[in-house]
Amino acid sequence: MINRVVLIGRLTRDVELRYTQSGVAVGSFTIAVNRNFTNANGDREADFINAVIWRKAAENFANFTGKGAMVAIEGRLQTRNYENNAGQRVYVTEVSVDNFSLLESKADSERRRAQNGSSDQSQSGSFAGNNNYGSAAADPFASNSQNNNQAGSQSANPFAANSNSEIDISDDDLPF
Repeated sequence: MINRVVLIGRLTRDVELRYTQSGVAVGSFTIAVNRNFTNANGDREADFINAVIWRKAAENFANFTGKGAMVAIEGRLQTRNYENNAGQRVYVTEVSVDNFSLLESKADSERRRAQNGSSDQSQSGSFAGNNNYGSAAADPFASNSQNNNQAGSQSANPFAANSNSEIDISDDDLPF
């Protein structure tokens, strides 16, 4: 049997870090993952997926991420159920995170945190339009100067020696 989930997206809010009665750290969060297609209006929609992370990884994840952080998570899909105060059975499906990766530099993270702290606007609906959530405007692997200079334009060729030159490849160099 295989139950593996790998997601790349942005956190919709800060990680909610709690501790069990026995002192085990548990973090819960929601990750917004853009869909690969646009709707009839040309807007890109997103899926909002709940996740939970445990122990020291939960503490590290909460300390080094925040709302809007671009992250990759890997884990397994799990379901659980409980009975609420009204006596109804509630079913929950979430990703139980085993591993995570931070996909933005510390400088980008601090810049985003400063912007979120000064103008904390709640996001609702889908991540579409002129926001930076999951858009292709900034290349997370480019240097900071490339991100700043090319935020709204086509990304620079990552294989170029510098931003002003192209790679010279002839048809003889290609394996096909």
